[in-house]
Amino acid sequence: MRPSPPASLPDLLALYDAHERVSATFTDTRREELPALVRHIDLFGTSSSVLYSHLTAATADAAIRDQLSYFTALGHDFEWKAFAHDQPPDLVDRLVAHGFAADEREAILVLDLAAPRPTPGTPSRVRRITRRDELRDVATVRGRVYTRDPNDRMARLAYQLEHTPDGIAVYVADLDGAPAACAWVRYPTSSPFASLWGGATIPELRSRGLYTDLLGVRIQAARDRGYRYLTVDARSMSRPILEKRGFQVLTYATACTWAHTA
Repeated sequence: MRPSPPASLPDLLALYDAHERVSATFTDTRREELPALVRHIDLFGTSSSVLYSHLTAATADAAIRDQLSYFTALGHDFEWKAFAHDQPPDLVDRLVAHGFAADEREAILVLDLAAPRPTPGTPSRVRRITRRDELRDVATVRGRVYTRDPNDRMARLAYQLEHTPDGIAVYVADLDGAPAACAWVRYPTSSPFASLWGGATIPELRSRGLYTDLLGVRIQAARDRGYRYLTVDARSMSRPILEKRGFQVLTYATACTWAHTA
């Protein structure tokens, strides 16, 4: 059977919102749907989120205050992910005015996996992580890349590997017998979108094709799983590599974080 034609950009964006924001669920959070937003309560730690909102200029500030009160009572930090097509258009500015810290704007890229592409090989230096103890190699890479990586990152990955092994695949790329880069891909249920996460390469080992190898393996893995689309939140360093592989900009997003103080 031939694949259906690609969706138009507005239709694809609506499909993304419906599956990846409005109805998305995660193993380590409790999803709560309110009339104008969807929030996820962290069951593993104290880092919650607002992943979707549809507000107006008249309702936005009150909604922000309500969430600040709610998460303050829980004792949670939380991230409000504001997308370029969200309303009102000045949502990020309003969040900052309420004390949120706005991160670098990221491009939300999408790849149509049904489009004809050369089938990449499986680079010998990329291996899949399947056990908790192997995550030490992921921790080694991320410890060299990030000065501030969430302390529970490895514990969360371990929990997902053990409880929902079909929902995630974690990879490490080795160089000279040592872990040099890492990344993972998530496979949600009941969604046409798989998603790329966690790409990191030790700084002095960049420009050696490690990220590209990890990317190719994950693209092929998502295609083999039968997903139609693959998404990634891309910053300026990885975006050119992704666009060379056929990814296109779907929208933009800014993570706005609010830190609870005891």
